[in-house]
Amino acid sequence: MNIANDPVSHPDALLTLVDREDNELGFASKAECHTGSGLLHRAFSVFIFNSSGQVLLQQRSQQKELWNLYWSNSCCSHPHQGEQIENAAHRRMMEELSIDCELHYLYKFYYQESFKKKGSEHELCSVFVGRHDGKVSINTNEIADWKFVATEELSRSIDECPVKYTPWLQSEWLELTENYLGVINQALGLTLNKAKTGLQIKPS
Repeated sequence: MNIANDPVSHPDALLTLVDREDNELGFASKAECHTGSGLLHRAFSVFIFNSSGQVLLQQRSQQKELWNLYWSNSCCSHPHQGEQIENAAHRRMMEELSIDCELHYLYKFYYQESFKKKGSEHELCSVFVGRHDGKVSINTNEIADWKFVATEELSRSIDECPVKYTPWLQSEWLELTENYLGVINQALGLTLNKAKTGLQIKPS
């Protein structure tokens, strides 16, 4: 189900600037954080699985400044000024997908990627997973399309055509499938199996 909502991304929203050890350094607007090579700021990514072991992907809206119409993970964004990161993840799932579920923290990583000289993602990103089997209603200001896909299918598709996917999804998915399948299975009550892939993690 698709529904049109008011925009929930605002260029003047204040994001939290950090160093690579996640020490807070101050605040800057979302626009400032993504201009040029970007300012390092706190962010999160969420992967939602269903009881069949499929993972929810979203295609980023045409309106996005960076990586518009690329396929990415279930949900990703930034905590607002003074907002706890897991609370922000729950908020954003509701804003984008109209869903909520228990989240499990996995790990945190640094990355920096530029997009067609339009700006950059420069983030210290916390990764969460959750399980949801109910309805999904997307915010069409944020998401162009969505689907549940089998883990093996996603690994194969990224391997064969990585240009369809955001760089952070590629890095996170490899990390999840290489090092966190056991943790995910235990946390979510799933039986995900490792898929063969030629993906390689880019060095930070």
